[in-house]
Amino acid sequence: MTGTLVLAGTPIGDVADAPPRLAAELAAAEVIAAEDTRRLRRLTQALGVHTTGRVVSYFEGNESARTPELVEALAGGARVLLVTDAGMPSVSDPGYRLVAAAVERDIKVTAVPGPSAVLTALAVSGLPVDRFCFEGFLPRKAGERLARLREVAAERRTLVYFEAPHRLDDTLAAMAEAFGADRRAAVCRELTKTYEEVKRGPLKDLAAWAADGVRGEITIVVEGAPEPGPQELDAGELVRRVRAREEAGERRKEAIAAVAAEAGLPKREVFDAVVAAKNAPHQGPSEGKGII
Repeated sequence: MTGTLVLAGTPIGDVADAPPRLAAELAAAEVIAAEDTRRLRRLTQALGVHTTGRVVSYFEGNESARTPELVEALAGGARVLLVTDAGMPSVSDPGYRLVAAAVERDIKVTAVPGPSAVLTALAVSGLPVDRFCFEGFLPRKAGERLARLREVAAERRTLVYFEAPHRLDDTLAAMAEAFGADRRAAVCRELTKTYEEVKRGPLKDLAAWAADGVRGEITIVVEGAPEPGPQELDAGELVRRVRAREEAGERRKEAIAAVAAEAGLPKREVFDAVVAAKNAPHQGPSEGKGII
């Protein structure tokens, strides 16, 4: 029988947040793949856990080379536990390659859910959380970063980013340029740690605040783009849309109501445009045809 790959969430700050199952999995695992073996040692000491499994490093630099070795251990029946420095493996951390390789070999993959900087930041941001998307880390180069931000400038879901502290001021300034200086955001720093701080405000104010330098682990939450307002359509376009609906089989009353709803206008305004088109002199052969 093949083994099991266990993705284990680790504390993002306060070690007391470690899920109860984490200690049991650390003690039982035959292989522990850790992003940083020194941090793993500190974690097991804090939890009072004695590990008996083989410990190997698994980080960005050796992820590609180490994955086949771990897959073979799984194929041989081992229970392999994957932990990163903080949070859930494979979420902007090593793990995706191993999960994909295990799934391809039909090896069971499960998880010990744990703390998440993404969800924690969302919860405390004060911004809408009913719909959101996680964008991870932005490109380091200024031009690429701004281009990536402009790609999602119209995204109406709340956006979540990770960022290094020494790039925070440049990133917030780029966000203000791409999204608008007054777009609301929250910078969540050192979540669950002693010096936890959540700074909220318009992007322009946050960029000015960050210019003095900020330390610690950073998660940025940005408000989504506002809902579009009523469409600004001229009378000719309103008439064209009503005519198209009538030609598709709608009755005029329903067509006028539907176009008014689309444009965010009173039905009377659309009706008046239709009547005016009928009565307008010197119409071309197709203008107003089929309206009244």
